Amino acid sequence: METNYHVPVMLAECLEGLAIKPSGVYVDVTFGGGGHSRAILEKLGQNGVLIAFDQDPDAQQNKIDDKRFLFVDQNFGFLKNNLRLLGYKKVDGILADLGVSSHQFNEPSRGFSTRFEANLDMRMDQQRALTAAVVLNTYSEEKLHRLFGEYGEVKNAKSLAKTIAAARLEQPIATLDDFKTVIARHIPKGKEHKYMAQVFQALRIEVNEELQVLEQFLTQAAEVLNEGGRLVVMSYHSLEDRPVKNFMAKGKFKGEVEKDFYGNMQKPLQMLTRKAIVAGPEELARNSRARSAKLRVAEKVAVINLGVH
Repeated sequence: METNYHVPVMLAECLEGLAIKPSGVYVDVTFGGGGHSRAILEKLGQNGVLIAFDQDPDAQQNKIDDKRFLFVDQNFGFLKNNLRLLGYKKVDGILADLGVSSHQFNEPSRGFSTRFEANLDMRMDQQRALTAAVVLNTYSEEKLHRLFGEYGEVKNAKSLAKTIAAARLEQPIATLDDFKTVIARHIPKGKEHKYMAQVFQALRIEVNEELQVLEQFLTQAAEVLNEGGRLVVMSYHSLEDRPVKNFMAKGKFKGEVEKDFYGNMQKPLQMLTRKAIVAGPEELARNSRARSAKLRVAEKVAVINLGVH
């Protein structure tokens, strides 16, 4: 197993949430190092199928040589179309482990980490044109303010945006060191790591359109699941967890659940986890990345056909 690439978080809990049937069709939309995928394959019989998605070219190095395994080199926001291209309209379970893999954080050239001097990239899909450097050098001051405030929950987002907009007039902000130099006076003493993590989170979410893609994925996941099929999603911050929780509970991202004429709730999923599942003390001791992980599980609701008499 590619444990150096990424240690799978809450592996046992994910497998339990999927309630795997040996002959079922399952999807791992965040393949990465393949840790979750390998464990799913071990639970499948010879007629079972596992379809894995990952847009990161590095993840392709971990593809599994197994006739039951299919790999899709795509963003999971295109889940439904890609499943249809493979001949699958419905599946029995879908797993999503959101966020950035350990490998991406540890690869200096990708620009995801605040630990290494590198170009400000942060693209999960290397074919995309938008990088963190493009965001910092071309977005308006107002747009940067909103970005850091909403996606990074940065307290001094307004003054941070103003400083960036002024500094780039002198010279472009291209590397991590450039960026740190520009914003140095805004970084709170003693909270350097947390502050930079929030700023980097905001840039990464924007570059990869993470929240828009997440909503597309959740909507499509509900459509392609068989009745009784399971959706298992693991998130690492509240901006991801909130839409997951809302969609599983209400079938929508904002507002209250809709009801039909008879008072039946109109939502595709039934949430099975009243509270998010979190990692236990043993796993937390082994894997610090599990600290912020929240796991939620939902099941596709059977369609009630009232008919016309």
